[in-house]
Amino acid sequence: MYISIPKKIITMNKTKEIWIAGFALFSLFFGAGNLILPPTLGLKAGVDWWIVVLGFIITAIAIPILAIFAHAKLQGTLYDFGKKVSPVFSTVFCFLIYTIAVAIPSPRTAAVTHEMAVQPFFDTPPILTSIVYFVLVFLFAVNRTRIISLIGTFLTPIIVLILLVIIGVSLFVPHGVLGASNFENPFIDGVLEGYQTFDAIAGVVVGAVIIISLDYSSHTTFEAKRTLIRKAGFIAGMGLLCIYGGLILSGALFSSTFAENATRIEVLSSLSAQTLGNLGTTFLSVLVALACFTTAVGIVTGTADYVKGICNNSKKAYVITAAIAAVIGVIVGSYQVDFIITLAVPALMFLYPITIVLILLNAIPNKYASKLVFRTVVLATFIFSITDFLGFIVPRENLVGIKSVIPLAEDSLGWVLPALLVFVLVNLFQKNRTE
Repeated sequence: MYISIPKKIITMNKTKEIWIAGFALFSLFFGAGNLILPPTLGLKAGVDWWIVVLGFIITAIAIPILAIFAHAKLQGTLYDFGKKVSPVFSTVFCFLIYTIAVAIPSPRTAAVTHEMAVQPFFDTPPILTSIVYFVLVFLFAVNRTRIISLIGTFLTPIIVLILLVIIGVSLFVPHGVLGASNFENPFIDGVLEGYQTFDAIAGVVVGAVIIISLDYSSHTTFEAKRTLIRKAGFIAGMGLLCIYGGLILSGALFSSTFAENATRIEVLSSLSAQTLGNLGTTFLSVLVALACFTTAVGIVTGTADYVKGICNNSKKAYVITAAIAAVIGVIVGSYQVDFIITLAVPALMFLYPITIVLILLNAIPNKYASKLVFRTVVLATFIFSITDFLGFIVPRENLVGIKSVIPLAEDSLGWVLPALLVFVLVNLFQKNRTE
């Protein structure tokens, strides 16, 4: 979840400008931590890998890209996403988003770095890696060095090239027969696994930065800007589809070669070793570690900037926030990646549905998204996602009764139909009142 945006896009021609903007958007959603998810998803999906891809596309690609479209429409900040509900709600929403960002995806980058780039070569405890890692993150965030931006600019193309080689080789080297799926509902599991990319959250957090940072010198009208963003978003989405879909397919093709109960990191490492060899795997591990570091710095810096902004641009508030984020990172980042992913599930089941709804409501035409629609749909989403949230905290048998009466609740998507129904009914009610 790292983005490096040029201060000025040189508009020699519209095609070049669209491709540059598209690559910038791709870089935003392409997080090194996300690479550990698709191969294992493919491993578990087996013959149903393509169904899993369809579900994964919705929450890992389509919704995040729609967040960028919504930002293009709002031309504002994260706060603007929820202000139609109420100022208090929007403030709380921003607080929760940034808190989760520093508590889960940021520490996860340290855990990925330890398991991929440190553990295979050094017999050191993960807490040591986490301490060194976040001390450096803190120093870079406080000093706001351009080194991170420069590293990020070159890292993404190199990692993408290596991944394309892995995917390409996996299609042609000998591999086992596709296994049976371990999922009862591959499509739903693909949708829910997409939550773990955190890309919808990434879209609402730094989408505004994208819009502001790109210099539309040749696009002076609202429609021209929106057209550019839509085309760039399509390019970014297709790039993500190629990488995510290719890695899911590769995981499925090599499913019989992975060790039983292999972790997500072990699956990715094994896949790269079988396609690139040990040297290629080592090179990829180092690059992923660097990319993880730039992601962590970006998250901590963005969160500290937000707190600084609401504290009258206080430098002290910025430093304190960065320090707190680093301490949280040290603690959570010392755990294994799979544990952090499991830890994230309840928080994601609570916050992701609301985030998705806010993205969709901000992306559609205003005539269908009045303040009343915002308030009622968000309220319905909140109420009906409570069972999904509790399902990962309390024993599931305690929720059998209520889940049985809520459509899709058994699949942890109990909020979807109620939110859609409220959206339709409130719009029909408002239409009838105006006629």
